Amino acid sequence: MWRELAPLGRHPASGGYRRYAWTEADADCRAWFRDQARARGLVHETDRNGNQWAWLGDPRAGDAVVTGSHLDSVPDGGAFDGPLGVVSAFAALDELRHRGAEFTRPVGIVNFGDEEGARFGLACTGSRLTAGRLTREQAHRLTDAGGTTLPRAMEAAGYDPDAIGPDPGRLARIGAFVELHVEQGRSLDRTGDPVGIASAIWPHGRWRYDFRGEANHAGTTLLADRRDPMLPYAETVLAARREAGLAGALATFGKVAVEPNGVNAVPSLVRGWLDSRAADAATLDTVTEAVERAAREYAGRAGVALEVVRESFTPVVEFQHALRDELARLLGDRPRPVPVLATGAGHDAGILSASVPTAMLFVRNPTGVSHSPAEHATEQDRAAGVAALADVLEGLACR
Repeated sequence: MWRELAPLGRHPASGGYRRYAWTEADADCRAWFRDQARARGLVHETDRNGNQWAWLGDPRAGDAVVTGSHLDSVPDGGAFDGPLGVVSAFAALDELRHRGAEFTRPVGIVNFGDEEGARFGLACTGSRLTAGRLTREQAHRLTDAGGTTLPRAMEAAGYDPDAIGPDPGRLARIGAFVELHVEQGRSLDRTGDPVGIASAIWPHGRWRYDFRGEANHAGTTLLADRRDPMLPYAETVLAARREAGLAGALATFGKVAVEPNGVNAVPSLVRGWLDSRAADAATLDTVTEAVERAAREYAGRAGVALEVVRESFTPVVEFQHALRDELARLLGDRPRPVPVLATGAGHDAGILSASVPTAMLFVRNPTGVSHSPAEHATEQDRAAGVAALADVLEGLACR
């Protein structure tokens, strides 16, 4: 499976992946998922929101056990963030069939669409739509950097954008969702464990900062006469780092757009996106409010206007304790207890947690790097993840 999936959407220069929603690379990944399902005799379907499902047993029976993740990527992302959960899901099902397991509940494997939000700027679009956390009207207003709207992109890919929206009937048929994911950090590497169980996802959000000044000639405009939005933006980037450090949180300006974006021009607009995360909502509020106060002070001194827009927010997710504890029990025959850890990264499991009992397994990432080609999981650890997922699915869905 890895050999077949590896070339899809891989950029030859960077070595990373550019699997953006509703593109040719996305279509190739979807075809790969469909072929894996059909090769195993599973029923394949695509729901109204573009999420793919592969079913063993009749999902209409209800109380289904579902696993999987996503196949899309961030710009020049790594091979494992998302795909590890999908590949491991198919491999775990193969392992259970090899064991001769007898299934008493339907089992589903899912590929959620546009989890990373790399094209339209909103993470977990497919699961948000399904769970009613994103309306059709909101989704229809999403636009990529080239001006293409989400509806137009879906239509070009052969899907109906007018059909998207909440899918409570589908969610009602799911009794448990377990997502396996490569760890995005080095907690497991530090403890020496190949597999861990998630306890919670930190609250997190994205804020857009628009600094508007005055375009002018870089070679003729005196420094004292400039209304340069780049200066308060740069100071705000440093303020975000400072405030996050003081609070034990995370804050990152990882994307910026400049107009007119000329080497010899003072910018008229600098637009930056802040990603911030913290262990609790109060800390997150403290950081983001301090960053905005600093940005307004810097903008005022530079004679620059500032608009701040919160584009997305996900509150803290505490995975269901009963299901989390059941995973720990099912994995309890290992030489030592499986560690339980929180994460600052968002996931489809977090979006679904308000509607469905959810849990997560993490697989060790020895580099600690994610959203990069340096992201990694060894073959031995990947096998350990498959074995753990198979044990969990057997405990939940089999006699």
